[in-house]
Formats: sequence, C-alpha cells, structure tokens
Amino acid sequence: MGEIMNKLKFVFSAIVFSAGLVITTLAHAETIKIGVSFRMLSDVGYKHGELITDTVAKWNKEGTINGQKIDLTLYNDECKSEKGVANATKLAYQDKVHVIIGSSCSSVTLPMVPVSAKAKVPQIIPHSTNADITKKGSEYIFRVPVSSRFYKIVQGKFTAENQGTKIAYIYGPDAAGKDFALSLADYMRENYNVEPTYMVQSGEKETDFRSYLTKAKATNPEVLVISALLDETVRGLVQSYEVGIPKSVHRVTASIGSKVEIPINAGSAAKGVTFSAAFAASDTRPVAKKFVKMVKDKYGVVPGHDFSQMMDLLDILEIALKKVKFTGDLAADRNKVRDAIAATTDFRGLASGPINFCKSGTPECRDGNRTPVMIEYTKGGKNFKTKVAGTVTFNASAGL
Repeated sequence: MGEIMNKLKFVFSAIVFSAGLVITTLAHAETIKIGVSFRMLSDVGYKHGELITDTVAKWNKEGTINGQKIDLTLYNDECKSEKGVANATKLAYQDKVHVIIGSSCSSVTLPMVPVSAKAKVPQIIPHSTNADITKKGSEYIFRVPVSSRFYKIVQGKFTAENQGTKIAYIYGPDAAGKDFALSLADYMRENYNVEPTYMVQSGEKETDFRSYLTKAKATNPEVLVISALLDETVRGLVQSYEVGIPKSVHRVTASIGSKVEIPINAGSAAKGVTFSAAFAASDTRPVAKKFVKMVKDKYGVVPGHDFSQMMDLLDILEIALKKVKFTGDLAADRNKVRDAIAATTDFRGLASGPINFCKSGTPECRDGNRTPVMIEYTKGGKNFKTKVAGTVTFNASAGL
C-alpha cells in the first residue's frame, strides 16, 4: 500500500484524502480531463489504479494526446452504488471531466448511467457486465468488457454439453452476480427445458453459505453455480467442499472468476472451476504474453481479464482522444469524445476478439466486445494455472 501511494505521489502533483477520494491532480490550462470511479478495496484493485496512473503518466511524458496534458482525477467507489453516483456527479459537474472511466461493479455502474447521460459526458466501462447497463439507451455509455448477454450463451452451451443440466444456483444480491445466475437459468430453461435443482439469493454481506450449500447438495446437482462478489465467491467455493459437495460436481462462476484473488484465496477449491471471461493469462498470442510479463514484472500479479480490459480501455481511449480537437467548449468537447469513441472499429488488443462501437446508443452499438472465452482453473493457489476451452464471437444482437 505504501509503495503504491508513493508512486502516485511521484506521478501526480497533489494528493488529497477524503471520503471515497483517492487522488486528485492540480488542474491546469490546456488539459484533457479524465475522471475515474471504480472499486479499489484489495491490493489488486489498487494495482488497477496504478495501471491507469502509470499509463496516463506515460501519455503526459510523451505528449501523445496532441501535445495536451492529461488531468486525471481518481475516486474509489468501494463497489458502493451511492459512492459511485456521488463520484460521477462530482466528476461531471465539479471536476468538469471530458470522459468518465468506471465503474468496476455493475451495481455501481447501473445508477451512474443516468448521471453521465444527464450531464452528457461519455462514460466508458472497464469491468461491469450486467446487460441492463447498455439497455438504458444512453448515447454516452461504452462497454469494453463482454456483456452478460453473451456470457450466458457461451456459458450455458458449454455447461450443458460438457458438465450437465442438473444445476444448483447460489447467487448474491449484487447486480452482476444476480444477472448471471438468472440469465443462465433462463437459458437452460429455454434451450434445454430444465429447471434449477435449487436456487437461492444470499443476503447482503453474508459470509456463511453452508446452509444453502447443504440444501444444494441434497438435490444431487451435476453443476453448482456460485455467482456473487469476489469475497463471497471465494467463501462459497471453499465452503462447498466443507459441506461435502464432491469434486465431481462442476463448480461454475460468473466472469468474476477471472479475478486473480479467486484462485489465490480459494486455493485448492478453485481447481476445476470454469467461467467465461474476456482474457486468459494462458493466452499464447504474442501481445498477450507480452502483457502478462509486463504486469507480472511491474505489478507482481498474474493479470485476469480486469487488467486486460482496463488496458484495452486505455488504448481505445488514447486513440479516440487523438482524434479530437478540443476547443474549450466543455459540452462540445464531450460530444466530440463520445463520437470519437463511437467510431472505434475492429480494435484488436488483449481481448479474445475485436472490439467495435457505433453511433447509436443501443446495446448493439455499446457492447463492444462480443467474444468471450471459456476458462478452467487447473490449479489453485498463488501459482494458479488455467486452460482455455475455446472462444465464440457473437453477432451484435445475440441475447437481446
């Protein structure tokens, strides 16, 4: 933590601490303003913040955005919706940013959408997957990660054909976890005519899932879906073995399974867990291998798709910002940034497939990444390992 904050002090001109505020920079003339609000609660979360600050510092050093410096304001919303809304409001009206990056948690991003839409400031999302985010019709929203509407199809097909259709679901109250579980159950119902063997929503901040797991075990499922926030997913996986659910029962999580804390904290309970994501550290493409090495060397972790999606977002944003001629008219400049991001076509970065946006505020235009990859943990713990089961690219309207 100390090393991280020292680096932030080095990169930026001032640090101000307050409720939910991580850093802010001294504004200066002729700047492009970027605001960030996302979840920084774990060491890895702070490393995502480092990735942003390091990248922007590189832009500023190289003068790559048409000679204009970047003024970065970064807030920690702690995955709390009220803080996300407050941060978005402050970024839009007080900090007067040209673009907002955020949030990580779908339950935070969802209520931020009306804020950025009303303020008419483009908002580009690094991690949130809930399909409803882009169904709101905002022209100012862009999603870099894969939407849950694509995840449910690839996960449903893979699960049914390789693991079974007798499925027990335990999901959290968070928007992404709930959406994944209910969408997967709907997919199974519609395509395989099967109902869940057991389905329950856990309580807010619940830590003991053993009563649910014991009831799920009694239904003799072939598959156990645990779809919740990070800590809850880890506990659910570990406790599933504590109540005696055999390893022959396939464990499935939502895309949150890609977070490196899952295999590290779940240990051996992570082995065999499958999930769909946008990137795998085991990807053999040269661009992926180079990125994995950089993150390991610089930040000391194996990157999951949260790291890769943030990097893709920053690369897309850099390309878009270079296209904009800023005039000083905030409303006009924000619309120019929006239009430049919307013009992104066939961006090929770390994602498993191309990322495309277009002009309309529809899900077809705002869900940019349509290529999820199926991943399985073959080993848990600090030195975890994964394997890729395959990828699928969907058309823009799939799952709507």
